[in-house]
Amino acid sequence: MSDTVVDSANESYDGELSPDMDVNYQRFLAEALATGCVWALEGENGWVLTPSVHNQDLMAMPLWSQPEFAQRHCTQEWSGSRAVPISVEELMDDWLPGMHQDQCMVVINLNDEMQGHEIEPLDLCSDVEDAASSEN
Repeated sequence: MSDTVVDSANESYDGELSPDMDVNYQRFLAEALATGCVWALEGENGWVLTPSVHNQDLMAMPLWSQPEFAQRHCTQEWSGSRAVPISVEELMDDWLPGMHQDQCMVVINLNDEMQGHEIEPLDLCSDVEDAASSEN
């Protein structure tokens, strides 16, 4: 897959995330399937979480499609963190069902402005399955 992503306004983002969250979400799905892994941040106290933007009572786990996108967030409160790969198989079989049970949302391809596509874990699981089916 090329490093160039084109959003709905036909602007290209070479190696960068788009300001369009839907474009970044579609990019996440495509790159996760192409590489077989996604990236999360792990710090000395465990996995990095951020408050959900849709429900103040829930947390969300950021996931990225590229290690560089994740690594950019290893600053300030997350400065002791490092980008860690998670296989798509493990994500689908273990992580997303566990996050659903824990009532933890997922935020996809969080950008430099701390904006990302927030989704329920089982909905992400379904979208990954649909994307994989459409590739075949």
